Amino acid sequence: MTVKISVRLLFELSEPTDTMLQFEAAAIPEQQILSTETRLGKVEHCARVPAQDDIGERLMLRLTGKQAVDYDAIVKVDRELPELTTLAALKPHELPGEAIQYLLDSRYCLADKFRSFVDTEFGQFEGGAQIAAMRDWIEEHFTYAPGSSTGETTALDTFIERRGVCRDYAHVMVTLARAAGIPARYCSVYAPGVEPPDFHAVAEVFLADADGGGGTWQLVDATGMADSHETVKIGVGRDAADVSFMTTFGMADLTYQTVSVTT
Repeated sequence: MTVKISVRLLFELSEPTDTMLQFEAAAIPEQQILSTETRLGKVEHCARVPAQDDIGERLMLRLTGKQAVDYDAIVKVDRELPELTTLAALKPHELPGEAIQYLLDSRYCLADKFRSFVDTEFGQFEGGAQIAAMRDWIEEHFTYAPGSSTGETTALDTFIERRGVCRDYAHVMVTLARAAGIPARYCSVYAPGVEPPDFHAVAEVFLADADGGGGTWQLVDATGMADSHETVKIGVGRDAADVSFMTTFGMADLTYQTVSVTT
């Protein structure tokens, strides 16, 4: 599947400010970057640094004044997608080292608080079947409500309110999976069909390969909006704090943002 991406950001900084951006599609085996162009305004400093788990890159910039960022890309997605419910879970001692951190609590995903709920609600399932049951439960019980959460909203807050946006759905999905002992991470993506059009967030869970040869990360979208066959990864992290498209080490005012993703 070929996906076309176009992004425009306008923001203003009143004084020289270090700024970290992560919005470019990651160059990884499951997605081929056919064309890409990033256009920046005047910057005092620009460097590319590897992002979390070496999936994608971050732009480390020093900026001041009014800034415009434009990004266009065409990406071919070729991702293996086994039937989720057929995949087994791996025991913690069977996991590769890089997956173990995704069993642990993080800023927005406090899995320890959900262990009894997960045991009661999903204890009859295992592995991918358990993940699918969690995904379906979230989609059924939560309302997608733009503007209903903030940058401080945790998975527990969303669970209580039963509403949120893709960021919140992903946090709850990650949290429930970790509470079940399945590594899960937050994944920032582009996906056609997202309403309203925006940067999108899904979960990724680590399960056994279909052939039993090891482990594999599988995309899980509890909002039901993204098709994994045409989802383009930007980056991954423990939760949204690790994969924000814009992090400023000072004050900034985002005045305009538009995202278009089509096939």
